[in-house]
Amino acid sequence: MRRETAYKLAGRHHHHPESLPDDIYKTRILYFANYPPGQLNQAFHALSKLPGVTVLDLCPQEATLVIKYSILEYSQEILEAALQTAGFHLDTALLPKLKRALTYYCERTEQHNLASPQRLIKQSNQVYIQAYDLH
Repeated sequence: MRRETAYKLAGRHHHHPESLPDDIYKTRILYFANYPPGQLNQAFHALSKLPGVTVLDLCPQEATLVIKYSILEYSQEILEAALQTAGFHLDTALLPKLKRALTYYCERTEQHNLASPQRLIKQSNQVYIQAYDLH
């Protein structure tokens, strides 16, 4: 039996509900290097211009920006890659790099899970019951 047929018989849908959960909006801290001076304000203005990205806080003492975005539109990896391509320098210390790598992995996994159809787990017997009824 094809997967699509099994999903259909079990009453599963390939689309996600219109009311998405609030956890698709991510609030992240971007860590910048202290050089070149003034790049934090430039990054603030550059990110503020992007639709769907909100810059919540600017902390010049710690060289950080706090941003909020939808995981369906952006990821931290994409935003930071765009900043680096534009010439901004991110913090390369060990702790920010580890946080970045973990965030990249989690967001990629979440985006993949949001894009995939629901799985048949507990109602797999319903597929065979309905297939038998159809015969």
